[in-house]
Amino acid sequence: MEIRAGYEISCDCAQPTPMITMLNVHPSREKDLVNPDLLRLDPPIPTNRYADGFGNICHVIHAPKGHLILSSDFVIRDSGKPDEVAQDAEQYALEKLPVETLVYLLGSRYCETDLFTNLAWAKFGNVRKGWTLVQAICDYVYDHLTFGYEYANPTKTAWQAYAERRGVCRDFAHLAITLCRCMNVPARYCTGYLGDINVPPEPDPMDFSAWFEVYLGRWYTFDARHNTPRVGRILMARGRDATDVAIVTSFGPCRLTSFKVVTDEVALGGQTAT
Repeated sequence: MEIRAGYEISCDCAQPTPMITMLNVHPSREKDLVNPDLLRLDPPIPTNRYADGFGNICHVIHAPKGHLILSSDFVIRDSGKPDEVAQDAEQYALEKLPVETLVYLLGSRYCETDLFTNLAWAKFGNVRKGWTLVQAICDYVYDHLTFGYEYANPTKTAWQAYAERRGVCRDFAHLAITLCRCMNVPARYCTGYLGDINVPPEPDPMDFSAWFEVYLGRWYTFDARHNTPRVGRILMARGRDATDVAIVTSFGPCRLTSFKVVTDEVALGGQTAT
């Protein structure tokens, strides 16, 4: 199958403002692109592309004072298969984990493992390790939190989401990641596109989505927000939590004026499916 995806983000800067953007498809998916995923800027300004420490593609730009539009529009091939389910996937003892996974056991900006250790072991200490444990954590987060875009807060941590019992997809991911880390399962945050493919369409405007991956011999995808395998994920970036994968980081005052994301299956004949 093919998916048309892209975005248009508009902002107003009170003064010339440096920015780092992380809006490109992850390098692991570049081979699937039918046409390039290019960062377009209006007005045109120079960019400096680089890969960060997690392997994500970033651009440094210097936005002029006034109005700036960032956009992209591309088509990507996808297997059309749902997220893999591997119920026999086993959890590794810490001393046997690849050293590059160990950073995903530590607390981070939005994932306060020190606050959750006792709770996590009380709830999940007797659950079979491995896939069963991670799925039990997803079930718990899915039941504990209520989803709503009106609950979005860019500074909300896993502990705050747990206490409030509500949040958006990033909060579901942060809470599940934190509980996994407390149970010695390496877990990392993911952001990207996830359209309403093979599921009833949601009435809310499309947005980027957050999910997470855990290491059980290799990396597997989990999604505490939807808590069911989904089709058509397009990974953009991975990191410890949302701090590492912010789509735009501005180093100065900047006001978001419009935000549009597109993720639609392309039907036979090249038309976008509805």
